[in-house]
Amino acid sequence: MKAGVHLFILPCASQQVPAMGDRGTSNHSGMTDFILVGFRVHPELHLLLFLIFLLVYAIILLGNVGMMAIIVTDPRLNTPMYFFLGNLSFIDLFYSSVIAPKAMTNFWSESKSISFAGCVAQFFLFALFIVTEGFLLAAMAYDRFIAICNPLLYSVQMSTRLCAQLVAGCYVCGCFTSVLQTSMTFSLSFCASRAIDHFYCDARPLQRLSCSNLFIHKVISFSLSGIIILPTVTVIIVSYVYIASTVLKIRSTEGRKKAFSTCSSHLGVVGVLYGAVFFMYLTPDRFPELSKVASLCYSLVTPMLNPLIYSLRNKDVKEALRKLVEKKNALF
Repeated sequence: MKAGVHLFILPCASQQVPAMGDRGTSNHSGMTDFILVGFRVHPELHLLLFLIFLLVYAIILLGNVGMMAIIVTDPRLNTPMYFFLGNLSFIDLFYSSVIAPKAMTNFWSESKSISFAGCVAQFFLFALFIVTEGFLLAAMAYDRFIAICNPLLYSVQMSTRLCAQLVAGCYVCGCFTSVLQTSMTFSLSFCASRAIDHFYCDARPLQRLSCSNLFIHKVISFSLSGIIILPTVTVIIVSYVYIASTVLKIRSTEGRKKAFSTCSSHLGVVGVLYGAVFFMYLTPDRFPELSKVASLCYSLVTPMLNPLIYSLRNKDVKEALRKLVEKKNALF
């Protein structure tokens, strides 16, 4: 066999996949595939998990595509808030699509393999979209701060140009971070084990397979997570402190109710996403199964809830959806 060529042989009774964390002497950094272990449940439960993933992913597709269609087709929703919401739906749709189809396929696959290139691509795209969403949520908090605390200058301060720059900046930050995380993670030397104890390629499960000294890598990863999370959370918290102070001064009960309704939707999304991310990346890596549950929260649950939260609690979106359905019925 020529050097550098690795054959992937399916495990059988006489050949077992190396245990996770097995520190063999071989350097398998040039391997051609990994194995996604997924959830450690009884095989009979795979059908149930597949159906749950399928249902959640279907809701994600329907909800986010529907939200984008409503925002694009209704001229009344041509405002900064809905511009940000449209981008949020776009991001949710794509980063969940990076995870869900492969996870569902692996419920029925005996090998559960993913190519090295596929793992790199999945890691890069997921990191790109999840980091971009974090910065976008901070931009949305700033938008609500201007809208509620300085409404007379809202149209001037939140111009089309500024909104486009904010969204572009979110994507630039996401791309830069993703390139850095991906290059750091896949520059590691991997040991004999190819089994990733997760349902997608993520940093911590890949680190467990590494033979490299991870101290500097973990310090940089932790610092990078802090650089991403702390500024965005600070912007969100400060914005909502000012928002709460302003809303409490509103004399109209209806006005306070409307303002709190809009803000509570955004805070709910932020709470679920950042709570799961904080648990996943800023706590000790001691409970892999809990990490998988936390990953589900921000990889599938949040993209499913976002369009439901913003549509069910928003009169403008519900009215636009009603008109869109009526227009479609009129055509047929």
